[in-house]
Amino acid sequence: MNEPQTLAYVQAAALAVDLPLSEAQAQRVATHLQRTAVLAALLDGFELAPHDEPAEIYCPAPFQASQH
Repeated sequence: MNEPQTLAYVQAAALAVDLPLSEAQAQRVATHLQRTAVLAALLDGFELAPHDEPAEIYCPAPFQASQH
C-alpha cells in the first residue's frame, strides 16, 4: 500500500472498532504500519528452514489443587 492507502486503511479500521483517532494520531499509526510492512517484507524475502526458527511448545505448569 502507498501512504494515502495506508492512512485510509488506518482511518477505516479505527472507525470500524469505534476508536477515536485525530488526524495526527492516524498519520502516526499509518507511518508505523508502513514501517512494519517494510520490515515484514524483508523477513518474508529471507528463506528460513524449519530448524532456523523453531516454534515454542506451550507447556502449562502442572495444576496444583489448593489445600484449603
